[in-house]
Amino acid sequence: MEYIRAKNEVRHALVISDPTPVDNVQKMWVTAGQAATIGIFLLLFGAFLYVGHAILLPILAAAIVALTFAPLIKAAKRAGISPWISGMLILLVGIGLLSLLVTALAGPVSEWMGRAPDIGNSLKDKLSVLDAPLASLRELQTSLLGNSSQINVNVADLAPNVVLPVVAFLTPAAGELLLFFATLYFFLVGQIELRNQAVGMFAKHDTKLRFMKIMRDIERNLAGYLTVVTIVNTVLAAIVALGAWLIGFPNPVIFGLLAGLLNYVPYVGPCVMVVILFGVGLVTFPSVGHAFIAPAALIALTTTEGHFITPTIVGRRLTLNPLLVFLALAFWTWIWGPFGAFLAVPLSIVALVIVHHLFPADEVKFPE
Repeated sequence: MEYIRAKNEVRHALVISDPTPVDNVQKMWVTAGQAATIGIFLLLFGAFLYVGHAILLPILAAAIVALTFAPLIKAAKRAGISPWISGMLILLVGIGLLSLLVTALAGPVSEWMGRAPDIGNSLKDKLSVLDAPLASLRELQTSLLGNSSQINVNVADLAPNVVLPVVAFLTPAAGELLLFFATLYFFLVGQIELRNQAVGMFAKHDTKLRFMKIMRDIERNLAGYLTVVTIVNTVLAAIVALGAWLIGFPNPVIFGLLAGLLNYVPYVGPCVMVVILFGVGLVTFPSVGHAFIAPAALIALTTTEGHFITPTIVGRRLTLNPLLVFLALAFWTWIWGPFGAFLAVPLSIVALVIVHHLFPADEVKFPE
């Protein structure tokens, strides 16, 4: 009897101590419904960004550039210069720089495209060391899949088929370019009035003040970050151009411009530049080892710049998490292509500033 009584007490204690899986079933379903609503909104918003990229991309790019130059517009206004004049000057400088860049790249690109068959034959000769691995790969494929499909690599035919679509894809449509510059000008001219109107939409004084602080920090962070990155990329372009000239590359200034421009896109831009330097090196130099010199030097240079120089100059306040930068690059490149990759970091800065203001984090020191 004592044994049966103790056993029942233990069973009763186990039943009593068993936690309830869900405290409130109705609250759980409400939370699940809210999460599903948010997920549906995010999916629809992503589809909206993807479908409407032709109009959203130039407008958003113009807004980012206008916010970057907002401190300059305000300083000019305090000096008595109308935003219409300062905005026009900024627009003319931007169009002039773009025209110079296109003019500088047009000649070498046309020349390389005209030499595509010769370049293909040269690459085929230089990459003959890969014939044995490719033959082994074909044998493995034949043994596994049969003779239905084989890997046939013809560099001479591949070169023009790759270059032409890439150049055409990177060339913006005239309509989108016109929309960008028109939107940029009107953003530069009317952003102060637009901000005042947006502030008037909020009822509470604290909300108005928070909105003004968010806009001020977005402008300062964008201007500070892009100014520092532009200076760093200009120095990088000069170093790459000098190094290309010393190594013996044709058109070294063009490679400097490309290196500085592509370095605005973290990780992806330097990788693309490494591939470009290696491909040109294969065509220009007699050996594969000689072609590796420029890519190796660029990897060392961009690694030093990206991990030590730029974070030191920019500071901890503007340093972005590498994982977040990589995910932002992947998302915006998927949505808007290479132009989305250029906007990934500025958009991340805007999002980071907004999140810091809306959800301020407590300074908590965690143990090492």
